[in-house]
Amino acid sequence: MMTLSPLKTLVFALTAQVALGFSGAAPVQAQNLFAPAFKVNDKIITEFELKQRALMLQVFRSPGDPTTESRKQLVEERLKLDAAEALGVVPTAEEVTQGMAEFAARASMTTDEFVGSLKGAGIEESTFRDFIVSGISWRTLVRAKFGARVEIGENDIDLALSTTGVGNVRVLLSEVILPAPPEQAAAAQARAEQISQLTSIAAFANAARQSSASATRERGGKLDWMPLTNLPPALHSVILGLRQGQVTDPIPIDGGIALFQLRGLEEGEVIAPEFAAIEYAAYYIAGGRTPQGLAAAQKVKDSADTCDDLYGIAKGQPEEVLERGSKAPADIPTDIALELAKLDKHEVSTALTRSNGETLVFLMLCGRTTKQAEDVDRNNVGRSLQNRRLASFADGYLAQLRDEARIIEY
Repeated sequence: MMTLSPLKTLVFALTAQVALGFSGAAPVQAQNLFAPAFKVNDKIITEFELKQRALMLQVFRSPGDPTTESRKQLVEERLKLDAAEALGVVPTAEEVTQGMAEFAARASMTTDEFVGSLKGAGIEESTFRDFIVSGISWRTLVRAKFGARVEIGENDIDLALSTTGVGNVRVLLSEVILPAPPEQAAAAQARAEQISQLTSIAAFANAARQSSASATRERGGKLDWMPLTNLPPALHSVILGLRQGQVTDPIPIDGGIALFQLRGLEEGEVIAPEFAAIEYAAYYIAGGRTPQGLAAAQKVKDSADTCDDLYGIAKGQPEEVLERGSKAPADIPTDIALELAKLDKHEVSTALTRSNGETLVFLMLCGRTTKQAEDVDRNNVGRSLQNRRLASFADGYLAQLRDEARIIEY
């Protein structure tokens, strides 16, 4: 018997709905399906394209109303293509093929498998291809048009390190933590890719409420202000490379995928410490996030004010029930490091699990050991500066194109 991947199962589940929707349509409606819905400058958007894009967004579980988002996306893509073509920017067949393959690979599929799954849900290959072409065209255009204006020199990097170095930055982030057990990994990756494209604070908050497994989901994934140094070192340049509202690429963690949106960034005069080591304790509780497991965690929390108190609680149990140690920030597992970033000394998190959700992790921060600032990767800083400036130019240019466009709705 053939076994389908989670994404294939998802898209195939929509096939019957799509078939019923088309089989019940009258011949006139079928003809009108290819009638113009919008005209953006000299480019037409048909009803068929709108329905196809809305269905693709539904398959990808994209946040927001698929009908509304499909209109917004297609109008913006027509503006981007118009501008790209005016400058002679047209992706080659090889670039498009590679772009499709890279996108499919994020769902652990080949291009043929991915296209086949989409077709099973009534989505044409051309719909997927047009989506890829638009993205490649816009990225190429932005670099061609604005690349010369954002050349980053050594002086720029020196200035950035002196004024926006890691040590004196506070960040205001929102998070989405997607569960991704093996049987759901492909679907979770596809969902994460969609969330990573969001630029709206409200849309990201909605995605957090709908999909996040974090305790912050009820408040739209919003975290409090924190020093950038609290986060894992690998994320420092990633976060500094974001503009307000932009979302990180999906970040793999144990049993899941994390995404962060930048809501704010402050550069202060007082330099926050960087850390040579972080000490924490992890006490493992059977039952995972079941009522029994959470009740046991609350009992431990009521009894333990410090990490030392956990030794008494774990007394008489197998040694592996309690882990305590001090590690360099780069050596801490990403999911644990992200939780520790939210904690002050002796604060607790019960957001994580192990053993496929069967074991709850009672995580307590014991302390942080500061260090002298080390050399920063200047190449990473330069790339971050360039990406931020390019993104700013791109946003402004798209707003200009939108203001100058002739958009007609039929």
